Amino acid sequence: MPQTITTGYKALLDAAEKEIETLSVDDAAKLHGRDDVVFVDIRDPRELQREGKMPGAFHATRGMLEFWIDPASPYHKPVFAQDKRFVFFCAAGWRSALSAATAQDMGLNPVAHVEGGFTAWKEAGGPVETSETSRSPGSRTSPKP
Repeated sequence: MPQTITTGYKALLDAAEKEIETLSVDDAAKLHGRDDVVFVDIRDPRELQREGKMPGAFHATRGMLEFWIDPASPYHKPVFAQDKRFVFFCAAGWRSALSAATAQDMGLNPVAHVEGGFTAWKEAGGPVETSETSRSPGSRTSPKP
């Protein structure tokens, strides 16, 4: 029997965005670098390698987020026990909206997410760290013999 999806991703996003704070890139940029704010990058490691990283952001893949937030979990990360504001972002803002809503439902407060995600951050000229491993295939670090 085929599956019948009763709640699609758009409905999930709409519900999440009604419950959480959404920051513009400009507002997020004003918070970047503050000691009382943790930016949480939930993109896949390949996305970080390919697109770069926000300096100072904590990386937590979407699949481990709930386990890392919960202090009762054997996978808990102490960063989530801090008395700080948590600003989630992904590539475009969908996963981060769902993540911020989940974190808030779990009791993590205050939380927000960045509208447009890392893509909007880069387009607005936000600082980006790139890794040496993100060079194009075939690039060389030493001269040819």
